[in-house]
Amino acid sequence: MPTAKLTSINISIDKAFTAAGHRLPTSAYKNANFLPGGPAYGIHNSNGGRFMLIGGGVPIKIEGQVVGAVGVSTGTPAQDEEVANAGVRAVEEWVRKRQGPKL
Repeated sequence: MPTAKLTSINISIDKAFTAAGHRLPTSAYKNANFLPGGPAYGIHNSNGGRFMLIGGGVPIKIEGQVVGAVGVSTGTPAQDEEVANAGVRAVEEWVRKRQGPKL
């Protein structure tokens, strides 16, 4: 992608890491209180600074278990999440074709 930013590679990887590790889309944190004294203060510094707070990371769940995640970066958080969700749906469809409708 000619307009993609070099930093988007690591951001995408870290969004997937966060989504898989916490079993939630990264957009779940957009309204969290990250101010000093708030319940989520400092969480973005956890895991070596890899914890991502912006949309674009979505876990892949097979039979209720997280088996991975898709991370996307370069657009807006909403655009990134839309693309990540499309990636998750593609993986789910691929699995469904191989093992039946167990998802």
